[in-house]
Amino acid sequence: MKVILAIFLVIITSIVIYFGKTKDEYSMNSINPSEREAAALNAIKDSYGSENSEYNTNLFVTHHIDELESSYWEKLLGTKKPSPQQVLEILTLQGSSDDNQVFDFTLPDDVTNYIISVRFNDAGEIDDISMES
Repeated sequence: MKVILAIFLVIITSIVIYFGKTKDEYSMNSINPSEREAAALNAIKDSYGSENSEYNTNLFVTHHIDELESSYWEKLLGTKKPSPQQVLEILTLQGSSDDNQVFDFTLPDDVTNYIISVRFNDAGEIDDISMES
């Protein structure tokens, strides 16, 4: 009788736990912030040079290469004028929002007000990359 009662309690507890979870906890698209951050950063790097990135990633990189002092680049990268790829490699996460649906990246040391923002859709796919201030 004790064994039956124990099994019954395990079943009831499992049911309560199962139905107490939200839809996202069972979804294949559940959010893993570190994976999303890495995917967002890779999307930024991959987008550089494309026609679709003229006013976001491309503009961010070229603007900062041209506008920031050579001493900044020397301090971080050991060169007076970095390549676009070097700039993309030092982007840092400024923050995320909307339950890890949006990730904002910028340059280290608060040298700019500009960010590159990556937005994910509800399916967990990258929906948009934009440059914002």
